[in-house]
Amino acid sequence: MTSRPLDSSRAADVAPDPLDTRPEESVLGRSHRALSIGIVSVVLLIAFEATAVGTAMPVAARELNGVASYAFAFSAFFTTSLFGMVVAGQWADRRGPLGPVTLGILSFGAGLVVSGLAGTMWVFVLGRAVQGLGGGLVIVALYVVIGRAYPERLRPSIMAAFAASWVVPSVVGPLVSGTVTEQLGWRWVFLGIPVIVLLPLALALPEIRRRASGPTEEGASRAADPRRIRLALAVSLGAGLFQYAAQDLRRLSVVPAALGLALLVPAVLGLLPPGTWRSARGLPSVVLLRGVASGAFIGAESFIPLMLVTERGLSPTWAGYSLAAGGLTWAAGSWVQSRPRFERHRERLVTFGMTLVVLAIAGVPAVLVETVPVWTVAVVWAFGCFGMGLVIASTSVLLLKLSPPHEAGANSAALQISDGLANALLLAVAGAAFATLGGGTVAHAATTASGGSHPAAFAAVFAIAALLALGGIQVTRRLRA
Repeated sequence: MTSRPLDSSRAADVAPDPLDTRPEESVLGRSHRALSIGIVSVVLLIAFEATAVGTAMPVAARELNGVASYAFAFSAFFTTSLFGMVVAGQWADRRGPLGPVTLGILSFGAGLVVSGLAGTMWVFVLGRAVQGLGGGLVIVALYVVIGRAYPERLRPSIMAAFAASWVVPSVVGPLVSGTVTEQLGWRWVFLGIPVIVLLPLALALPEIRRRASGPTEEGASRAADPRRIRLALAVSLGAGLFQYAAQDLRRLSVVPAALGLALLVPAVLGLLPPGTWRSARGLPSVVLLRGVASGAFIGAESFIPLMLVTERGLSPTWAGYSLAAGGLTWAAGSWVQSRPRFERHRERLVTFGMTLVVLAIAGVPAVLVETVPVWTVAVVWAFGCFGMGLVIASTSVLLLKLSPPHEAGANSAALQISDGLANALLLAVAGAAFATLGGGTVAHAATTASGGSHPAAFAAVFAIAALLALGGIQVTRRLRA
């Protein structure tokens, strides 16, 4: 891996005007239109799944008697995605991104089917793991597609388009998922989504084959690195053992926790850019910040619907809608970072974004106080999502700027590994705190009057996430190489 930029002399020209209508200068121009629509459709599928499944998850966990393992249903996705990311990075660098995109979308759909048919919580978690493998393959391969098919100045705009593709699912997803969950059952949320897998396949694959298939000249000359595959397996296994220990809080759980960390730490050090853990300037800090921001935010967001259902008595539909405005503001933040006038201030923009994330995570638990209106969550989280739009899109732009073409896959995999690993570990730690403070007993609690309320368990989750995000503000000051 290397932190050498592609063309540091053109930093001021990186961010284009997304409204530019010149055919060759827009992501929707003649030369990029079909590809842009295709890959955005893939992201649209992933976005709809995330919003729909998040709404149905509290009901699924209760019916499968698995609320105590609620965090594991999310972290299993991130654990297997770590392995998929490394595989996709090597696969895409050596043979092109077409293969991992195809297999990833198919695995994503298969995992949804397994979860939808699950009779126990552990089968449900298995389906989430299969789904995560597919998600890991897809996300890294799409980064390689962007690095190959789009000039540097158009990349912020396609990243903004990715964020914009979350808007409709954020609004429609909770309504559709909540209605289906309440009228037909949560299983149909999982079983219905795979039907729409065919659309992104039909749109994206022909254009990826035409515009970004095959290896680069340097990538084709490089042999596969079995060491990275072994490290990826160690990361996934280590994260899985650590999460299992966090969910099974007994004295003997120290053994799998220690073994998991013994596998995890050296493997991660071998997969991420040197200097990541000490926040070395440039690429290492970009990779580290991505993990810190995503881990803190997703760890907190995963518990919001459950908190609103069990502590404030909301229906799954309305609990899901508490996050709906976030899709709009996330897209707005991503659009703001794509404006040309902000390119020279990108690092300050990211610091501002992380500050909003910290304030949002710290502010959400206020709804645990009954006198605080429930709609406060929607407002506070909308500001946090705006901050995430600034941070996530900017780290993606910075990574591609700092990566030569033949290392785009490996470095994109490192970025996503940081993202996924932080999600898995934060969910494991937060899930352990949640269970320790009695959170697992909220299974059938709909209101605080039911006797199943444990506000301290939820408050602990958000406190852990807020502290992690606070550390991310310090990392933002080291992004410039």
